[in-house]
Amino acid sequence: MAQILLHGTLHVTIYEAESLHHRATGSAPKFIRKFVEGIEDTVGLGKGASKVYATIDLEKARVGRTRMITNEPSNPRWFESFHIYCAHMASHVIFTVKDDNAFGATLIGRAYLPVTDLLEGQEVEQSLDICDKDKKPLESGAKIKVKLQYFDIAKDKNWNRGVRSLKFPGVPYTFFSQRQGCKVTLYQDAHVPDDFIPKIPLANGQYYEPHRCWEDIFDCISNAQHLIYITGWSVYTEIKLIRDSKRPKPGGDITLGELLKKKAGEGVRVLMLVWDDRTSVGSFKKDGLMATHDEDTSNYFRGSGVNCVLCPRNPDDGGSIVQDLQISTMFTHHQKIVVVDHEMPNKSSQRRRIVSFVGGLDLCDGRYDTQFHSLFRTLDTVHHDDFHQPNCGEASIKKGGPREPWHDIHSRLEGPIAWDVLFNFEQRWRKQGGKDLLVKLREDLSDIIIPPSPVMHQEDRETWNVQLFRSIDGGAAFGFPETPEDAARAGLISGKDNIIDRSIQDAYINAIRRARKFIYIENQYFLGSSFAWKPEGIKPEDIGALHLIPKELSLKIVSKIEAGERFTVYVVVPMWPEGVPESGSVQAILDWQRRTMDMMYTDIVQALQAKGIVADPKDYLTFFCLGNREVKREGEYEPEEKPQPDTNYIRAQEARRFMIYVHTKMMIVDDEYIIVGSANINQRSMDGARDSEIAMGAYQPYYLANRQPARGQIHGFRMALWYEHLGKLYDMFQNPESLECVKRVNEMAQAYWDQYSSDSLESDLPGHLLTYPIGIQNDGTVTELPGMEHFPDTRARVLGTKHDVMPPILTT
Repeated sequence: MAQILLHGTLHVTIYEAESLHHRATGSAPKFIRKFVEGIEDTVGLGKGASKVYATIDLEKARVGRTRMITNEPSNPRWFESFHIYCAHMASHVIFTVKDDNAFGATLIGRAYLPVTDLLEGQEVEQSLDICDKDKKPLESGAKIKVKLQYFDIAKDKNWNRGVRSLKFPGVPYTFFSQRQGCKVTLYQDAHVPDDFIPKIPLANGQYYEPHRCWEDIFDCISNAQHLIYITGWSVYTEIKLIRDSKRPKPGGDITLGELLKKKAGEGVRVLMLVWDDRTSVGSFKKDGLMATHDEDTSNYFRGSGVNCVLCPRNPDDGGSIVQDLQISTMFTHHQKIVVVDHEMPNKSSQRRRIVSFVGGLDLCDGRYDTQFHSLFRTLDTVHHDDFHQPNCGEASIKKGGPREPWHDIHSRLEGPIAWDVLFNFEQRWRKQGGKDLLVKLREDLSDIIIPPSPVMHQEDRETWNVQLFRSIDGGAAFGFPETPEDAARAGLISGKDNIIDRSIQDAYINAIRRARKFIYIENQYFLGSSFAWKPEGIKPEDIGALHLIPKELSLKIVSKIEAGERFTVYVVVPMWPEGVPESGSVQAILDWQRRTMDMMYTDIVQALQAKGIVADPKDYLTFFCLGNREVKREGEYEPEEKPQPDTNYIRAQEARRFMIYVHTKMMIVDDEYIIVGSANINQRSMDGARDSEIAMGAYQPYYLANRQPARGQIHGFRMALWYEHLGKLYDMFQNPESLECVKRVNEMAQAYWDQYSSDSLESDLPGHLLTYPIGIQNDGTVTELPGMEHFPDTRARVLGTKHDVMPPILTT
């Protein structure tokens, strides 16, 4: 049967299975089956050992899974409902029934429902035959009772409609509701110097004003009187938050560790949850494979008033022994938040309120940077004691630059949304923090801390509506419901035996589907929708990078081509993921990235050809990276040693260039909606049961892209980012969807790439936005550019290399 595109939402209920009559050893070799069943019968296990569950697949892509039903081997009853976003080619919805055991799972059988039965949008309720591997009904007459209803994207009232109005309710089926009356501050990079002043007009005669992240975090920590809560992938005690000599602050020369100890000494409750890198103990080097300083940080605060807990990414209770080991060693706690109590604006009252920070910036080494992203010129000042260059094994300040510049995005949240971030911390502390040290705000400080309430009047044109999203499960958050029914009511989903919050992926999908004109993405990774990859040297079903974001983007562009409308997607990623670029893991990730791009461009080219349009696919979807190149100045820092000959390090040093590392996790839609957080566009971040993540989605209800383009803070922020990356602003940048705009940006990025990759250097690079060095063939296939198989100064392939040993779960 031919495959059909299912793009929309699928509601599925799995009621029960009947007449399964199986043993857990069903598919094992006969001699093993007889041996195990004999033991089961002897010791009285037998039927009682069954743990039956069902999965939902669109062809070979897993999209849902029930809990396990114990002690019901013949007639398990689930009565579980699923809300499934789909963007899949499929001929059947496949229900697979399995029996879980210590070594994995035993297949009982599969049932098939043709997709054609769903296309009319009617509710379909059936008892389907459960079949064997040859698709023949099981001899027992086993059936599974299900109900399905498909809602095509074209009938979605939010499709192509944007936020629309003040009454927009936010993303549905999520744990946290949208909050009104909030205030959001957006930050580009850790610091903005006084001489970075793009003149960006906004609505109402205002101009955009940049804000300074680490300055604000320093002020908030210094100002706190009752609580300072911090979570991080890494927190390093030796960094200084204040480094700009033109903007000194009283007490600003203190390190982060000293500042937190000082506040704890003043009686402030300081609680920290730092990811416990399991590789940073025993025979591994103290820093661990990720160099997070987790052991150093823990030791620094031991015996002080600061309560620093190293927490591993513990699994939920539902996995096998192998799965549990994978989660605790492969995955991380990746949320980056700060929560404090803060004085009222203008010190108008003795009462205080909660302020939270959420985004991509960890409070650790290598993160402090400005929009100038210098490679060599700050090595004797702000980066002398904070030299970060993990892409060259031997790099050190003694041997000189280039350092690795760092581009990131963060946010400050005030109002009811700040309490949602606080609640997230409390859930995590109760799960992994140990002692009950959380400040009881509603009991002990109810007369001091203002409870969750708006900080902006509903009529204030600068107000924000904000919603919190997460990737997390019951292994990392206390208080998740135990039953799938309760989980669904709480906006959570159930796995085989764990409860998952996967709302960050949902937020991206919803925002992409609402988009009308353009999407601008900056992210550290860009890979996924592996179910739609070409099966070249791989079995796509074995990869498991199943999140929908890349496929949703390409389907959005295709829909606009079919409708004869302009739409542009801009994506900024790093040149390569941080690390030695020739290494197996980096090359594997670049291979997944290339396959993702290939899938998207193939969709676009096919849509253009179907409409008879001759156009460059980069006019619709275009990828960039960031880099810098500097001529040598008189009086520059002179290293005392030289890098080894014939290394990436010496080549980059002599060429005076390096990538700017894109660590951001942000998406802007139509200049009216923004997502900022810790989550990358990969399966680790979007899965919910892998890395723990947090993000916020926000908009200003009085600055929507309805009758005219949105010209609020989000627009100003995007323009400031483009000014940072391109070095100048043009009027056409006001309309990123236009052909004129995308062609100008592509031309500038190509010119900057030519200058970056040139053998000669005559002047500083005038902008940092570089076209990503790939070619696109007539059929959409992504190829290497002539003479550009490797990134400059390296022997690392731009398109990556498939890794035959490393499991995809590590690199997707």
